Amino acid sequence: MTAKFKSLAAAQFPHVARLEEKEDLIPYSFDGTATFQTMPDLVLFPTSTEEVAGLVKLAGECGVPVVTRGSGTGLSGGSIPVEGSVVLCLSKMNRILEVDEKNLTLLAEAGAITLDVATAAEKAGLFYPPDPGSMKISTIGGNVAENSGGLRGLKYGVTKDYVMGLEVVLASGEVIFTGNKCVKDVAGYSLRDLFIGSEGTLGIVTKVLLKLIPKPAARRTLMAVFATMESAAETVSAIIAAKIIPCTLEFLDAVTIHCVEDFAKVGLPRDAAAILLIETDGHAAAVAEEADRMAELARQHGATSVQVAETDEQAAALATARRAAFSSLARVAPTTILEDATVPRSELAKMIRFIQDTGQRHHLKIGTFGHMGDGNLHPTFLTNERNQEEMHRVELAMKEIFDFAVSLGGTITGEHGVGLAKKEFLKAATGDLNLEIMRRMKAAFDPVGILNPGKIFDKNA
Repeated sequence: MTAKFKSLAAAQFPHVARLEEKEDLIPYSFDGTATFQTMPDLVLFPTSTEEVAGLVKLAGECGVPVVTRGSGTGLSGGSIPVEGSVVLCLSKMNRILEVDEKNLTLLAEAGAITLDVATAAEKAGLFYPPDPGSMKISTIGGNVAENSGGLRGLKYGVTKDYVMGLEVVLASGEVIFTGNKCVKDVAGYSLRDLFIGSEGTLGIVTKVLLKLIPKPAARRTLMAVFATMESAAETVSAIIAAKIIPCTLEFLDAVTIHCVEDFAKVGLPRDAAAILLIETDGHAAAVAEEADRMAELARQHGATSVQVAETDEQAAALATARRAAFSSLARVAPTTILEDATVPRSELAKMIRFIQDTGQRHHLKIGTFGHMGDGNLHPTFLTNERNQEEMHRVELAMKEIFDFAVSLGGTITGEHGVGLAKKEFLKAATGDLNLEIMRRMKAAFDPVGILNPGKIFDKNA
């Protein structure tokens, strides 16, 4: 069927760039997940919604699976091709179409880079808060597909909180626009929200209408150092209890601290058990007051030192300590598996200790960092995928970590999505009926089953 599709696509869409030689297809056979790879039969680069719609309609007629892809930075295997599939890479659909300062919105094509979206907003004196760690290379369409989070999620929320409208190509090749620039709109079902986080299984997002907000006037960055992880967790609870919601409230464990300092050399204390990196923003007077109060709370709850950045350069150096965490850990071993699990903030210390104990029990090196303010942790396995025995221990440890997170009232993913990597854990996290309703939705939107099959749950499951 793929041969028929290739022939018809070449005839009907001669101007669409394509790749079909094996060596050219290799970069599109994997994503940011370390453990999955499948070669597609063909990669196409549409440049318009009309081309996407035409190609999807043709794929449906030929029974060819379609996997949509942006920059391939996903961490759950959501954009991994399936056998005999066609990849639609939307990287050429990358324009910022409009910045509407009267309505505080921005319209972009799905392939627009997240940092370019944020920069376009900033040029207008506005602010797009979501900041996934891959924002320099990830696409806004991919952010929508995975409902990406980021460091500022505690105060500002995640991608879904800024999506006002979506243009979506359905499995039939039909095109809908759901949502608008209205601040209030409760007319009918919110179809827009169904597509956010659906990982390309219900439709292909081609344009995104985003909400922007006024840019904060001031910002202050702090670093608090702790001798125990429990003290860091207690400080987080104390800050929230004091009714302070900082812009970011991040942490690094001891393993991550050492890796970051080896890599970035920003002056992190190697004898620390945990570091909190905190940023507050808003009106200048409020920012100064919040920064002083958080520093005081950190000291009251066992911080051995608190450093407040006095210059933009110092603030950037402290921010680097967190943003360099993944790249620093990735230097340590041949394979780096970055996971995420989320628990209620009250259970953070217990969850982090369990991750550390699990690593010791299975003789694995795990560095943990993440968004302590919203309970989203990133246990990162430093391993070698060529060592099958070690990878088996990684799998056992991952299952234990996800099971424990769910037992604490948490979930198996806070921002990476389900994809291929976590679908075996989804039932335990959501329950039978929720999973069955998701399957019914998939069947309603994609009755032939051509859109990103096998992601979230097994095809024909």
